[in-house]
Amino acid sequence: MGDRSETPTLEAELLVSHVLGRYRTWVASHPEFILDPGSLDRLDQLLDRLTYGEPLPYLLGHWEFFGHDFCVNQDVLIPRPETELLVETALGWLRAHPNSRRVIDVGTGSGCIAISLASALSQVNLIATDISFKALQVAQVNMDRLLTHPKLQFIQTDLLNSLSGPFDLIAANLPYIPDNKLASLKVAEYEPRLAFAGGRDGLQLIKTLLLQSPARLATPGCILLEIEFEQGQQASSLASQVYPRAVISVLPDLSGLPRLLKIETHENRNTTH
Repeated sequence: MGDRSETPTLEAELLVSHVLGRYRTWVASHPEFILDPGSLDRLDQLLDRLTYGEPLPYLLGHWEFFGHDFCVNQDVLIPRPETELLVETALGWLRAHPNSRRVIDVGTGSGCIAISLASALSQVNLIATDISFKALQVAQVNMDRLLTHPKLQFIQTDLLNSLSGPFDLIAANLPYIPDNKLASLKVAEYEPRLAFAGGRDGLQLIKTLLLQSPARLATPGCILLEIEFEQGQQASSLASQVYPRAVISVLPDLSGLPRLLKIETHENRNTTH
């Protein structure tokens, strides 16, 4: 049996809204409305699945991120609020560097990072990659729905393989859960394991990406990597080994937890490795 929800009313309203094809505000303002037997049966099935732990976004088929409503299914990670920090930081850096418009989102999943950036910025040259073809299919659906003038290209590849760059900004929310935590992670029962498994220390893919990046990062350039809250010191150490002359920082999320590794290279700080 799944854990008791902290927001049962909200979840119930969202499911009723989904079943009826109406806005949640309408559902909340019409508590007297009686569902027909077919709708009630469908709602009961969804509530059973929710009770046994299936994530609400998968039941709804969509989830909000950075002001956009993204289609999601079990081929992609559900967008999380903490990842909005990466998008906000990327937008801030790009606006401070108006000549830097070559961006890559590595491990794009649903496309939430890439599409949010493309929606917010004009004249951006954006590539989004994923090793999963099924994930890229979801991302393509989201791009077609959310971008009036598509400004990004999807490529199936592993990290930065087959890509030469140079990129002004490299952004990635890669799998970062250590193997010993994965077995006890309840959400991993439903969300794709490929989107969580970060190897023995959770930094396997992050380390590989860092090692691939120097030959592909422009100067000035920026790398933004979401990390687990316990990985700040170790991730910073890895970054400083690859970029000893870069400005490296770890930014906290809204809960105050270390969440985003930021690496900045500058014209007068040539990178060596």
